[in-house]
Amino acid sequence: MLIAPFVVNLLLAQAPPPPTHGVRAESLLIRDVMVIRGNGTPPLGPTDVLVRGNTIEQVERAKPDERFATVIDGKGKYLLPGFFNLHGHIQEERGGIAIENEYQFNLWLACGITSVRDVGSEFDRSLELRQQSRDGAIAAPRFWLYPFLNNGKPDELRAKVRELKGRGADGLKLFSMDRDALDAVVGEAKNLGLPTTIHMGVEETTVLDCARLGMTSIEHWYGVPDAALLGLQHFPPDFSYSNEVDRFRYAGRLWREADPEKLDQVLQAMVDAKLAWDPTLAIYEASRDLTRAQNQPWFRDHLHPGLAKFFEPNLDSHGSYFIGWSATDEAYWRENYRIWMAAVKRFADLGGTVTCGEDAGFIYEMYGFGYLRELELHEEAGFTPLEVFTQATVSGARIVGVDATLGRVRAGHLADLVLVNGNPLDNLRLLYPTGADINVDGRPVHAGGIEWTIKDGIPYHGPTLMERVRAIVAEARRAPKPAAAVGGAAAGSCCAGGS
Repeated sequence: MLIAPFVVNLLLAQAPPPPTHGVRAESLLIRDVMVIRGNGTPPLGPTDVLVRGNTIEQVERAKPDERFATVIDGKGKYLLPGFFNLHGHIQEERGGIAIENEYQFNLWLACGITSVRDVGSEFDRSLELRQQSRDGAIAAPRFWLYPFLNNGKPDELRAKVRELKGRGADGLKLFSMDRDALDAVVGEAKNLGLPTTIHMGVEETTVLDCARLGMTSIEHWYGVPDAALLGLQHFPPDFSYSNEVDRFRYAGRLWREADPEKLDQVLQAMVDAKLAWDPTLAIYEASRDLTRAQNQPWFRDHLHPGLAKFFEPNLDSHGSYFIGWSATDEAYWRENYRIWMAAVKRFADLGGTVTCGEDAGFIYEMYGFGYLRELELHEEAGFTPLEVFTQATVSGARIVGVDATLGRVRAGHLADLVLVNGNPLDNLRLLYPTGADINVDGRPVHAGGIEWTIKDGIPYHGPTLMERVRAIVAEARRAPKPAAAVGGAAAGSCCAGGS
């Protein structure tokens, strides 16, 4: 009996397998996908994206007769560059309870984060993890390490900058510095080619000093409204900056005291100096709505007991200041957010660079989930989702100096990619690894989620990452492990503070 040639071809043909979680394929084709390139241009597609090894080879239709090691069906899905988390902390304990690296890194990857600027963790340990990530020995984002420098004597600080550079620092995270100390550190860092960012407190320096010195970026918002005050901020006579209830309560009343005309001049000075702004809107959101923060739905299965312990109101845990927090405090903070968000949007409209960072591990923010909430808050501030994705990708890459190789879906760039089930331009909540409810013919349907996060050409399956997170949490809740050591920057003694 003769068999028709097309049947023979059908029998002989073997569909390429899907990717293997955590294993880089020789070639990977993402077929029939819509592509958000990261540079602010509209999506293109459906098209194909071919990855060979750890590099994007082409963004165009593949040849029909070409064979590929693995194929992902991208129909109905959107592909983006991997996200840059410009304010992360590698944390191996919270509340005296050990936290596995795998828990934190899986959450970051499952939320599409392929690059983290670590601003103030235990430096020697972070150097080890950075190398393991580079080697592909662990499932983790790429790391850029910005060790922490506090106030001090100028000559000693200059020596410390040289030491950190010699040990492998990618940049520096500064905190609460007097003017002569700031001048010394930034001057030495610029001589050595080290970028700098700063978390300012209420101090004698403001963002105008950062602009004058040519710093790379600022974190949060401290130092911006301070520079626009007509005099000093109004504090009650019994105020103590060392008491975090006082500190954060009156941080929520600062933006209202900024002079609008002077604020616009400050924002223009920041733009002129090419000083980028990483606002971390998500990390303070509990201050304007504590009930929401304490009842996030993903806490049920994914909140590590170390985080849960650290989040409990306790002045010994930085950022856990909700003792007697009132409706009046939240009202002031809601006004704070309105003015703050308008300032961030005005800064961008003037030509400033805005980036995205989470600062999770504090104030009811989980790793990864806090970053995705940050994207939502950027939209609330007035940015379109396409603008938000540019801030989360190519803008972040530019600030750490790798925009020639990362931050875009482009031939020749490294393969850091995020594949989403659905169109996140229509609803940013489709990014959440727990999914989102959408309307299908008048019925709620649970959909979305990041299906694959590809870092350096290595595909990580989102549901598999989250399954492991749930297992880690369940085990830690049954038998929490005490931290080997508590304290210092690894424990987060400084990161989300300020005013």
